[in-house]
Amino acid sequence: MKRKLPGNKAGQLQSRKQTSNSQNMTQTGATAADPTGINRLWRDEYTRGLILQLVLALGLALLIAFIASNTITNLQNAGLAAGYGFIDDTASFDINQRLIGYASTSTYGRAIVVGGLNTILVAALGIVTATIIGFTAGVLRLSNNFLISSLVAVYVEFTRNVPVLLQIIFWWVILLALPKVRDSLSISDSIFLNNSGISAPAPIFLEGWGYVLIAIVVGLSATYILSRWGRKRQEATGETFPVGWIGLGLIVGLPVIVFFALGQPLDWNVPVANRFGRLRGGLTITPELVALWLALATYTGAFISEIVRAGILSVSRGQTEAAHALGLRAGLTTRKIILPQALRVIIPPLTSQYLNLTKNSSLAVAIGYQDIVSIGDTVLNQSGQALEVISIFMAFYLTLSLLTSAFMNWYNKHIALAER
Repeated sequence: MKRKLPGNKAGQLQSRKQTSNSQNMTQTGATAADPTGINRLWRDEYTRGLILQLVLALGLALLIAFIASNTITNLQNAGLAAGYGFIDDTASFDINQRLIGYASTSTYGRAIVVGGLNTILVAALGIVTATIIGFTAGVLRLSNNFLISSLVAVYVEFTRNVPVLLQIIFWWVILLALPKVRDSLSISDSIFLNNSGISAPAPIFLEGWGYVLIAIVVGLSATYILSRWGRKRQEATGETFPVGWIGLGLIVGLPVIVFFALGQPLDWNVPVANRFGRLRGGLTITPELVALWLALATYTGAFISEIVRAGILSVSRGQTEAAHALGLRAGLTTRKIILPQALRVIIPPLTSQYLNLTKNSSLAVAIGYQDIVSIGDTVLNQSGQALEVISIFMAFYLTLSLLTSAFMNWYNKHIALAER
């Protein structure tokens, strides 16, 4: 015997059946009208976005191919062969600032490598010096001493608001105003300062020096292991360990002991003035390098000081008050409590300043420092391969910037505060 449903429930069941039948008919009709399913794929947000990206990438690739083909055709019509084969041609020009062997008979490729190393040298020196200047100035500007904070403020405001190119030329002119080589200022007849640069004794590494290098590496490794052990010991027991003094003994004392034990395997090539008043021997640092180094370091250091000051001010003042309540000195509070917390604010903009310093080093062409841009310009003028030389510039700075960013990102993650 069938059970009769109430009128309202029967109506609801009938409505659901009609809705289901309508949906089935709609799906059937859509399938019949779109046998390939293109409309269904286009209505999917993810698929539609993927298709649009592929079309955009294909259009961009075609545009680049058209530009490249058109450029190659125009170069061939002008009698210029496209390609990087010119790198093996003889350079036929000298370079006074070089870190590796080079002669006028070397190739263009060798010359570009020398210029790249010169750029890396001034960038590395500038980054280290600017970091020291920036952190020192940033901390001193927060000093309670009115005179010190005011002097730092004047330095920061003046340096930041003067174009870096003018500062490079300023330092270069000052160095060129030094006495001539014949009237050089000397220190102990070993270091000479003149308008041709700074001449200092050059080290000559003798047999056995490799063991001293091994001792330095061992000292650094032992100090790193000791610092990690000391940190864990302090976290477990609360007792500090004098890692600084012991590490200094390992890094400096151990190599010194090995150095004297091996009979001092190091000699010096001291610069000597000849009868014509010119200096021979030793290591010469050109005034162009010194001017570029000082200008980039002081200019970037001013920006870094403001970044450091902002990072320190971002830390709650309660941290300082709590440290002082525990009896910690001001210097120890800054090093152990304030700066570690401020670094998470400092590192990202600090990375940008490092990249700016590296790219600003290309202004060296204004004073004749032979970096990759200056040497590349000479190569470009002699070979006529403009696009190839410019592409080398772009690839070099891109690689250098990406490596710097990668290292700073790794360091930023390394010092990040661990959250529970």
